[in-house]
Amino acid sequence: MELTARGTTSLRGTWAGTALQWVAPFRAVNGYGLFRVMTTSRPEIVLEVSADGQSWREYEFRWKAGDPMRRPRFVEPHMPRLDWQMWFAALDPGSAQYWLDRLVQRILAGEPAVTRLLGPSPLPDRPRFARLAYYDYRFTTPAERAATGAWWRRTFVAYLTPN
Repeated sequence: MELTARGTTSLRGTWAGTALQWVAPFRAVNGYGLFRVMTTSRPEIVLEVSADGQSWREYEFRWKAGDPMRRPRFVEPHMPRLDWQMWFAALDPGSAQYWLDRLVQRILAGEPAVTRLLGPSPLPDRPRFARLAYYDYRFTTPAERAATGAWWRRTFVAYLTPN
């Protein structure tokens, strides 16, 4: 493999590169894909709820990154719709604001069709307040993982809702 001018690797000269050249006339295989280039950080939206507006607890999603101490879960081939949508919403929160606001409203209303999509409630009763916190997540290094036990290192960026 070789490094291209854009800093990506090329398959030229490898068995995979040879195979791609062989099937290229059929136009059945190409390098396009949603995950063609993987990022090293991950923006995440964290749902926080409160009974009093002072003490906040995170409402866990079953499948997406949340608690930095929780091991990432294996979900393939299952595609949890809300968790997937939250990941895309974190890439461009402004364009997802309408449905994120509706999500918060339905959680505050205790709507079972919505709360069933999440993990267990962090509060004994229905929350009276909710907000969306925006974080930048990164996997911990092996040294950080050994020292802290955390799978993720996250940095608070901003609140997406009034707090």
